[in-house]
Amino acid sequence: MRSLKNYFLILLFIAACAISANAAAITVAINPSTTVKKNSRVSYGIQKLSESLKKHQYSIGSKGTVTINLGLTTDAVFRKQLRVAKLPGKEGFVISRTANRIFIAGADYSGLLYGCLELAERINAKGALPEKISFTDQPEMILRGACVGLQKPLLLPGRGVYEYPYTKENFPWFYDKGLWTRYLDSLADNRMNALYLWNGHPFASLVKVKDYPYAQEVDEATFKKNQEMYDFLTREADKRGIWVIQGFYNIIVSKPFAEHNKLATQDRNRPIVPIIADYTRKSIAAFVEKYPNVGLLITLGEAMEGVGQDDVDWLTKTIIPGVKDGLKALGRTDEPPIVLRAHDTDAPTDMKYALPLYKNLYTMAKYNGEALTTYTPRGPWAQLHQTLSKIGTVHIENVHIMANLEPFRYGSADFIQKCVLAMHNVYGAKGLHIYPQASYWDWPYTADNTNPRELQLERDWIWYKAWARYAWNVHRDREEEKNYWGQKLADRYGCDLSSGKQILEAYEQTGEIAPQLLRRFGITDGNRQTMTLGMLMSQLVNPEKYGLFTLLYNSEGPEGEMLSEYAEKEWKHQSHVGETPVIVIDNVKKYGKKGVEAIDAAASGVKRNKEEFGRLANDMRCYDALANSYAHKAQAALSILRYKYSEDISDLEKADIDMQKSLEYFNQLTRLTENTYLYANSMQTKQRKIPVGGNDGKMKTWVELLPVYQRELSHFRKNIDSLKTAGNTKSTKEVQRFANADVKLLNADFYTLQPGEIAYADTAAQVQGFAKELAGLKAVKLSKAKQVSEGTTVKFSNTKPVKVLVGYYVTKDKGYLQPPQLETDASANDYGQAEAKIANAIAVAGQPAVNIHTYTFKPGTNTLTLGKGACLVLGFVDDMQTIPVYDAGFGANGARDLRWLFN
Repeated sequence: MRSLKNYFLILLFIAACAISANAAAITVAINPSTTVKKNSRVSYGIQKLSESLKKHQYSIGSKGTVTINLGLTTDAVFRKQLRVAKLPGKEGFVISRTANRIFIAGADYSGLLYGCLELAERINAKGALPEKISFTDQPEMILRGACVGLQKPLLLPGRGVYEYPYTKENFPWFYDKGLWTRYLDSLADNRMNALYLWNGHPFASLVKVKDYPYAQEVDEATFKKNQEMYDFLTREADKRGIWVIQGFYNIIVSKPFAEHNKLATQDRNRPIVPIIADYTRKSIAAFVEKYPNVGLLITLGEAMEGVGQDDVDWLTKTIIPGVKDGLKALGRTDEPPIVLRAHDTDAPTDMKYALPLYKNLYTMAKYNGEALTTYTPRGPWAQLHQTLSKIGTVHIENVHIMANLEPFRYGSADFIQKCVLAMHNVYGAKGLHIYPQASYWDWPYTADNTNPRELQLERDWIWYKAWARYAWNVHRDREEEKNYWGQKLADRYGCDLSSGKQILEAYEQTGEIAPQLLRRFGITDGNRQTMTLGMLMSQLVNPEKYGLFTLLYNSEGPEGEMLSEYAEKEWKHQSHVGETPVIVIDNVKKYGKKGVEAIDAAASGVKRNKEEFGRLANDMRCYDALANSYAHKAQAALSILRYKYSEDISDLEKADIDMQKSLEYFNQLTRLTENTYLYANSMQTKQRKIPVGGNDGKMKTWVELLPVYQRELSHFRKNIDSLKTAGNTKSTKEVQRFANADVKLLNADFYTLQPGEIAYADTAAQVQGFAKELAGLKAVKLSKAKQVSEGTTVKFSNTKPVKVLVGYYVTKDKGYLQPPQLETDASANDYGQAEAKIANAIAVAGQPAVNIHTYTFKPGTNTLTLGKGACLVLGFVDDMQTIPVYDAGFGANGARDLRWLFN
């Protein structure tokens, strides 16, 4: 048997030598037509085609045995040589061969570039020019892009979110032309045609505004270097058929501008200020005048009020006029593209008013929020995408942040292909925008603990290639795709096709784990949750107390049940619907096991890139441990939720067993990651809240979280013992009233919180009851009507740090102020206000239930500024005052609060 195998290897070697020898005898002439020879994209295509030919021993000459003729399909003479029934559309190409003449024709310059890359790829795959070829291709997605964030894991001192000037100190990689060239080459190789640069306010680093010279944010040497790099980047991108699109958030201004005018750089609750509008309009005009071929990606949300007239006004009276001013200065009438993000804004309404003013508009919305959860999107979020897809412009799917995938490797080609199909079939989209697979905030590096640091470009090659491949053409046979990816992986790791397909199997088995876990057990699709760090039991059993993001359950997964819904139906003996927690518990354990088995089966065949394969194999084990840790904790949650109905302590004892198993698997995950990863989450600010707060780069590793889960189990066991001893479920602790902090109100009056007191200055609604801790607090008497029409502003002075207790009504009614939501407002935890502390804390006659959030202020003269809508300002307490986390039960209309079991 061994001799037969050796015989075949010899035959393969002889065949390879024959191909090489044959190629060496052939000279190839590459002849671009007159209409294309001076185009930079065509020159780049010729360069890549020549490199491929030389690699396989072909000679390049002005006259050759074989000629490769390049032209456009619009050239009638050239078109006659193609012999195809139907010519391709935009960015498409035709390759055909007649005897020793090969013709590559592009529908445009980009199409011709892609035709050259296609032929080069075939030469590399087979080691020779194809003897016969008649091939036509074109992309299905009009826009196919990736993004790079000029952002950092931590906030800069004295600055807000997204505020990062372009400097060598902040982004040394931005000035690395070699790295940019490699990245742009990879985009071109994957036939991507867009590069998005994300930043809060890039203009003050790239252009000067004549009327606001003091707004420039970098020194003169850095400014010149920035313009040099931007010129280089846009020029190099263009010759690869890549359109550069600069993103910015609204409304953010430069720090020098803000300080000069005694303004905040950003304030979500600030109305449009004339000088800020003028500065922004002129900044955009200067940018368009300098870079007229660069597109703009606009975020109207987060740093503005959100949905409302201000969004429409800002787009139509500031941004679009700014673009037009820049074009007018150049004497141009063509319109550079503007991409409007459907984020924290009413995008259909924005577009309604913008389209009459500006035609070259695109829309963009997040595919699965800030995560990857499903290829079966539905519900209200799908309806938004469908609406935007039907307004007559190109709608782009934004595969955003990937908060649930960080930091482990992800390469499920099957899952990605199905997602792109959903983009077409469910959303009706015609464009794709992808984030890095992980570590967006730490570009260009991965979270792997290696020296030197590993590049995302290298580690996550399969992520970029898979999305790009299916954006170009998603309608590919699944079995053929297994062979395609199996061979790519085999080439990368120096193994045979069988082992390559085992590696693919490992990717695809584990590729279901993170999506299913988040969509069935998570709090949010946003990056305030780092899913791979686990979840607290209180978050599993009472997710609504942590700002449950309902789109995760009604839009970003198949129809199914939450843990609480499943437990209730079990107790009531009702039938279940769709994907249940139990199904996911079983699924993820199987996926983890099969993923490890597949990667182990491939290991013996790996001959190349062994260190990287070892890291990939470790990730498969991480996914397995993560899946089992979640599965047992979710099973424990079901037992605890059953206790809510049964009040049978044996249910809690069952939960104890599963919590212990979950902890054991988390301990295993900790060991697997302790020396292999620097962090789990690349956004390391106070915006990260789940499983615990991530302030100042803390609580970002499994080593840090392990004691949290150990204490959680310890507290749970003590509380079970207390229940057994007390013989009931009631806490007998004496409640301590909050003491009023020494605060002077500057624009309102106090009233003492007590039953029967009138809650507002302009209504008769009485306070009916409240949590005992609140008794005697000095609350603030406000006008409810003014809150609804103008918002809430409370000015006060304090000599010590204080917490302000703000009551949010539990309702979606537009007349009420909505609680802080980090999914759409990055500033929603700037004062520590993101999470509810006391649920159902107070009852006001005729009003919904109220949850208390706290805002922390330093000593001085301060202003509490809140958006439009009714709320309660219930008092001021010392910042050192501990605020218990529990459900007081006043006006309660939600799930019974079980968080006390873990305190």
